[in-house]
Amino acid sequence: MAYAQHKGWRRLINATGYSWAGLKAAWRNEEAFRQEALLCAALVPVALWLGDSAIEQALLISSLLLVVIVELLNSGIEAVVDRIGQERHELSGRAKDIGSAAVFVALLNAAVVWLLILL
Repeated sequence: MAYAQHKGWRRLINATGYSWAGLKAAWRNEEAFRQEALLCAALVPVALWLGDSAIEQALLISSLLLVVIVELLNSGIEAVVDRIGQERHELSGRAKDIGSAAVFVALLNAAVVWLLILL
């Protein structure tokens, strides 16, 4: 890869550009990502208001960010599977289902964290 030779600041700048491109692609192409990102943006101020301590605020916010992170990974898995081919294959379906399950578990985690802290 041509970009593998970059080191130091240039590598960091390039990596930031790739990350930004990934966020834009997810926003453009993934409705679930848009929904979860908007939910996260709406709930972060609520977390700052409801959390009694910095640790509670951090737990509330990090549980939301985890959902977004897992959704990005799931979207990446789905893109790779779709790139391989559109025909139905057991392993392709399994990969997509497992990615979806990971998002579900992250959402459950967020719900548990919020309930435990707020109740």
